[in-house]
Amino acid sequence: MIMADVSMASETEESKGLDIQRYLSLARRRHMHFLIPVLIGWIAVWSAGWVLPASYKSSTLILVEHPTMPKNYVEPNVSEDLQDRLQSITQQILSRTRLLLIIDKLHLYEGERKASTPDDKVNRMRKDIVVELVNDVHKDEISAFRISFSAHDPHVAQQVTSELAGLFIDENLKVRQQQSEDTTKFLENQLENARASLAEQEARVREFEGKHEGELPDQQASNLQILSGLQTQLQNEEDSLNNSKQQGIYFESLIQQYGALRSAPRTAGGGPTDLPAIDKELDTLRSKLTNLSAHYTDQYPDVVNLRAEIAKTEKLRNELEAGLKRKSRAARSGDDAGAEDAAGSLSRDPSVLQLESQLKANRAEVKNREQSVARLKQRVGEYQGRLNSEPANEQQLADLTRGYEQSKANYDDILKKRNASEMATSMEQMEQGGRFKVLDPASLPLKPDFPNRLKLCGLGLGVGLALGVVVVGSFEMLDDRVQSESGIKQLLPVAIISEIPEVVVSSEEQAFREKKMLGWAMAALVVATILAGSAFSYLHD
Repeated sequence: MIMADVSMASETEESKGLDIQRYLSLARRRHMHFLIPVLIGWIAVWSAGWVLPASYKSSTLILVEHPTMPKNYVEPNVSEDLQDRLQSITQQILSRTRLLLIIDKLHLYEGERKASTPDDKVNRMRKDIVVELVNDVHKDEISAFRISFSAHDPHVAQQVTSELAGLFIDENLKVRQQQSEDTTKFLENQLENARASLAEQEARVREFEGKHEGELPDQQASNLQILSGLQTQLQNEEDSLNNSKQQGIYFESLIQQYGALRSAPRTAGGGPTDLPAIDKELDTLRSKLTNLSAHYTDQYPDVVNLRAEIAKTEKLRNELEAGLKRKSRAARSGDDAGAEDAAGSLSRDPSVLQLESQLKANRAEVKNREQSVARLKQRVGEYQGRLNSEPANEQQLADLTRGYEQSKANYDDILKKRNASEMATSMEQMEQGGRFKVLDPASLPLKPDFPNRLKLCGLGLGVGLALGVVVVGSFEMLDDRVQSESGIKQLLPVAIISEIPEVVVSSEEQAFREKKMLGWAMAALVVATILAGSAFSYLHD
């Protein structure tokens, strides 16, 4: 009993492991069910590769050239983001209008049911076009891009790829030129606005300077100098006015003295007592002249005026002295009539007339000098007012000048950018900017890109193996016969005591050998067929 349990335990452990004998038995019994589906599955997939229409793929490589002009000479005025620009160009080229022109020109997709309408043709062509970016690993930037197109005819694929490459090149030039011209036009508009603003600011500054002429900060030094000169002139004019007034008073006193000569007391010699007063006046004038000469030159106005006054006074003294002498002679003659004639001649004496004339001239001079002093005071007040208003004018002018300087700086900056943009636009028009250049022309494909028959051979083998496994598994699930000793042992409730060996007759042995040979032949046929089909696909692909 114990031995039976041990035997059953060992058989259970063996059943948990890999039962190689079972799989070998399965292969002997089901090899035909496995090989035939493998062959059928492979043939079906392989045949599909020859039934499906071939699609040829033509490609061209376009190099992205940088501007030939160095950037330190001419700075480009277009966007340097190639990826965004290329995406924009691709969208324009893949537009419905552009693609329909190519479709009509090359008669694409004619006779295809799936592309019966223009929209269907456009959608089909967009799927057949592929644009791939090529990055420079050293600079980490886009250096080129590849355009591919797939078609059933290799020549058509090549023609369409060439058309697309030409469109990309032309559109890039057009886009760059348009962007450059738009940038230049925008800067020109901004320059006009800046010029108008600058002219307005300049007009404000000019108007302010014209309105406050003479009151500007840069005229402060000249105003101070003029004011100092005016104050000096005013002081000199006031001094001259005082001298003229004193001289007028002097002339009036002399005339009064001449009037008093008639009743003036006489000396023993007959001379008047007023002559000493004139001498005293002369001494005073000469003393003033001495003081002025010690400080000023002979050309100084006060010195010149004082000399002239001294000369007039001396002349007047001489004339007075001569008149008095004539009167004295008449008095000594004792002739009253002669004395009266002398008195009348004294009143009509040329010296008195000259004094009256000098007094009249002196009064006119005083009046003129008073007017001159008033004018000078007015001008001094005017310039003092200018100096007083200069701080407020300076602040206002600083505000206006600041706005003008800002407008001028903005104008100069935009002008510089506009000039640079015009040079960049000229460079783009001369096609010296960033261009697209065909590096590899559109290729003529000799082998179809789809279907890839070698890949389909491998795919067919995988499909056949999967189909064979499914068929074998299905037959095993439907077959309820016991095929092994372990299966019989599991069905019996008691342990097996003894076994009867299999008795194989010659006819059964012959049938087994034939079945085995048929299996090997079928396996050889499957392998040979797969190898032959793969070789044929390789040679004709």
